[in-house]
Amino acid sequence: MSHLFFHQERRYVKPFQIYGNVYYVGDSWVCVHLIDTGDGLLLIDAGNVCATPWLVQAVWEAGFRPNDVKWIVLSHGHVDHVGGAEFFRDTFGTKLYMAEADVRMFREHPEFSFIQDSPSVLDRVFEPDVCIQDGDVLTFGRLKVQCYLVPGHTEGCVALFFDAYQGEETKRCGYYGGFGFNTLTCEFLEEMGDREYHMWKVYEESLDKVMDQPVDIFLGNHTENNRTLEKMEEFKKDPRRNPFLDREEWRRYLGQKKEELHVFRKKQLEAKGRR
Repeated sequence: MSHLFFHQERRYVKPFQIYGNVYYVGDSWVCVHLIDTGDGLLLIDAGNVCATPWLVQAVWEAGFRPNDVKWIVLSHGHVDHVGGAEFFRDTFGTKLYMAEADVRMFREHPEFSFIQDSPSVLDRVFEPDVCIQDGDVLTFGRLKVQCYLVPGHTEGCVALFFDAYQGEETKRCGYYGGFGFNTLTCEFLEEMGDREYHMWKVYEESLDKVMDQPVDIFLGNHTENNRTLEKMEEFKKDPRRNPFLDREEWRRYLGQKKEELHVFRKKQLEAKGRR
């Protein structure tokens, strides 16, 4: 996995406005979203390890000041999403939020965060300032964010829902904290002590839990989730039509992941039976 952390400069993406007060400041692989709350900036995730200089540059290039980032909500505790968190807290006093289950993972099993894969000896796990609980409604400036725990990719994945504003118009954004199956292999679950592969059921229940949420703008956790970069190019070609506005995409993608999970689970059991 360590090869994913080198040559971060090659992944730099010029930041852009998604809708109203919501901006993209992530790279070509890992998503980071900036929300102007009207009283300070909120980041959803903190980018990959070793990529913090480019995240700071993206905030500047988007037209904002990094020292105005008052809060970072971390979608889950993997190193490709928490990379700049401690830097922002140490440098700008940013307050860090993460679900309690992944805080516990940091304390008890830091290896499950993949921190050991970072090429930098400066990277480490940390204690956030606030532990997110299921159902929390968090207030950031003038913004209220509804939080739901959606364990699966990690035990501490968080789904977020909030309203974005553009003039007098309002659109509801939805963000899901992690879709990857790399932590759902039989081998990985057994290493975690889940020898009955209970997390497969938990993951599916998490998808069902939030699938019917009304969402106008589906924000990706990785760019592949919602075709972030392709939509950016489409938006450039025709600014009159915003491809990020799609009321069906959230439910469609979560339904797709549910189907993919069933196929994945079957293949995992078949492979295990052949060993």
